[in-house]
Amino acid sequence: MEHHLVLKVVARLIIPLIMLFALYVQFHGDYGPGGGFQAGVIFAVGFILYGLIYGVDRLRDVIHPGMVRSLAGFGVLLYAGVGVAGILCGGEFLDYNVLATDPVSGQHLGIMVIELGVGITVVSTMIILFYAFARP
Repeated sequence: MEHHLVLKVVARLIIPLIMLFALYVQFHGDYGPGGGFQAGVIFAVGFILYGLIYGVDRLRDVIHPGMVRSLAGFGVLLYAGVGVAGILCGGEFLDYNVLATDPVSGQHLGIMVIELGVGITVVSTMIILFYAFARP
């Protein structure tokens, strides 16, 4: 007999909704409350819930610890890359205005990419912390 059948069924229903809400918070953060940090934490909650319900070993099969570490580094590089791109385009570090021909478009582009980098870094860091505390 399957243990925690109700939890597994509810998790299968709610984890995709958690991920969808995290994407909403990520991409709506430019226009309202939210952004990369909040979306990263919400997205990580989906993975952590999966690990709590189905086991850490199954979570490690879904998202390998090496991949999580690589994503954490990629998020930081993405954030820093926007700053360097501002310098290369003739502005200052993290000057979004120079990223496009129109300063408003440059602001939107820069903020979206920065928030994406923050989100990737936060979700990766939260999962790394979960792996560290969930060791057998």
